[in-house]
Amino acid sequence: MAWLCLFLAGLFEMCWAVGMKLSHGFSHLGWAAFTAVTMTLSVWLLALAMRSLPLGTSYAVWTGIGAVGTAVVGIVFFKEAVTLWRMVSLLLIVAGIAGLKLSSIH
Repeated sequence: MAWLCLFLAGLFEMCWAVGMKLSHGFSHLGWAAFTAVTMTLSVWLLALAMRSLPLGTSYAVWTGIGAVGTAVVGIVFFKEAVTLWRMVSLLLIVAGIAGLKLSSIH
């Protein structure tokens, strides 16, 4: 259950990052509210996951999901650059997340 909470927390982190971009500096009230709600949900789910998962693993996985997810959203929806080094870097983040998850199995 903790891993599910952590995964969902990472997805909500992606949501609030995208919402922040779409709020244009919090000048669009709807997107600003979306950002606040998804940010709150993200942190709350992270806190639930941290009840039983190690601090370092939880935080790294949470930020990793957010980083990779927002990079993918940026590429797909905002036409951000796709470069070899960017893709290699994202794969390294994914490998790090996988390694932390595997090292946390009891």
